[in-house]
Amino acid sequence: MTMKNWIRAGLPALAVTALASAAAFAQDAAVAAAPAAPAINKADTTWMLLSTILVLMMAVPGLALFYGGLVRAKNFLSVIAQVFYSVCIVTIIWFVYGYSLAFTGGSSFIGGFSKLFLNGVTLESLGATFSVGVAIPELVFVVFQLTFAAITPALIIGAFAERIKFSAIVLFIPLWVTFIYFPMAHMVWYWAGPDAVDAAAKALAAATDPAAKEAAQAALDAILADTGLIFSFGAIDFAGGTVVHINAGIAGLVGALIIGKRTGYGKELMPPHSLPFALVGTALLWVGWFGFNAGSNLEAAPLTVLAVLNTFVAPAAAALGWALVEWLAKGKPSLLGLASGVVAGLVAVTPAAGFAGPGGSIVLGFVTGIVCFFFCTTVKNAFGYDDSLDVFGVHGVGGIVGAIGTGILVSPSLGGTGIYDYVAGAVAPYDMATQVMAQIKGVLVTVVWSGVGSAILFWIVNIIVGLRPSVEKEREGLDIVDHGERAYHS
Repeated sequence: MTMKNWIRAGLPALAVTALASAAAFAQDAAVAAAPAAPAINKADTTWMLLSTILVLMMAVPGLALFYGGLVRAKNFLSVIAQVFYSVCIVTIIWFVYGYSLAFTGGSSFIGGFSKLFLNGVTLESLGATFSVGVAIPELVFVVFQLTFAAITPALIIGAFAERIKFSAIVLFIPLWVTFIYFPMAHMVWYWAGPDAVDAAAKALAAATDPAAKEAAQAALDAILADTGLIFSFGAIDFAGGTVVHINAGIAGLVGALIIGKRTGYGKELMPPHSLPFALVGTALLWVGWFGFNAGSNLEAAPLTVLAVLNTFVAPAAAALGWALVEWLAKGKPSLLGLASGVVAGLVAVTPAAGFAGPGGSIVLGFVTGIVCFFFCTTVKNAFGYDDSLDVFGVHGVGGIVGAIGTGILVSPSLGGTGIYDYVAGAVAPYDMATQVMAQIKGVLVTVVWSGVGSAILFWIVNIIVGLRPSVEKEREGLDIVDHGERAYHS
């Protein structure tokens, strides 16, 4: 079985038990094959701490200003408050049980409760990276993944901005991260890690008699089988195309459909109240995204540089693609179009950042800019749904294009990195049809999990607290209705 270069901190108890069993049959071989303890490099740790802070900046203030600038002035503060609340509540939930559910053993769908309140995570705990024998403090991995969990539900808010009660957000966000995000993170990113696979493969190679070989093979098989569902498909997702963007985009679309259109939608003008704020938010998102994408390599290595380069070129190409098609379709390229194109390109390159070459990332970005423009205009207008800030059109669609495109662009013949096989200790043979099919399966599971699960959660929230305010309160503006404040005073 080919192992994808993905990450999960620690070594599963199952693997430890199986390896010990193999060692009982061939103690001398196991000792000879035992790897040195992973070493922590201060540069890797520093890079990961910086990446973590950059991803936080994506959410607050980046996403808050981006979304805030795109709504009407009377709802500016409400959107910012919802984003800030998402970051705060998910931070606490992640500490209590989120990390445990996402990144410990359990089933192929969800982890367990062995690390509730970060139980067992100490200053000495090690987290795996993509390199055998290289580790970071597990606490660094904990806080880095925390920022992903915090920003993902905040992305959803833009789809039904200006028409949802703050009390509904207060209830929906904890439910959504618990039942949708944590399982998705587990399904896509959970595996034993490179050190466990490497150790088991070496133990198998060193085994001499049939009994030892059988035990060592069982140990290796147990490690390879201890993965999340989507990971087991062979799907690859470097920094969250499925976990973050498709997941949030589909949930946003479901929410927009269930909550309904804004009062006056299609009859009244609803322009962004501050494009400068939206542009500042876009810029902060782009800068923070380097932590999001390049930080996902979990160490300061050459592959990290590739992810940085791809995070430069893909959004630039997407902005140009969006602007070009908008110019042709509407006669003028807009600033909002350029900003939207940048975000679409960032979304698309997220799953591909450490797999595609820069040429492939440019093509991916340019194509995504055009496709997302089409969905945010033609498709949305044709179906008449009110995705306020185009969460589905940019994150959902861009994430799908990027996730499937990653399966193509990872090809070494197209300048991609290929997929590393930790059992063989080399890049595995690549088959495009097989990889693309694995990517499609991952996308389909994400769409169904997020779509059906989110619909159920919106239904529950509507029963308990209600989803949207009255027409009168919506017209007055959620800043005053929910928070008793105004962003601007005339």
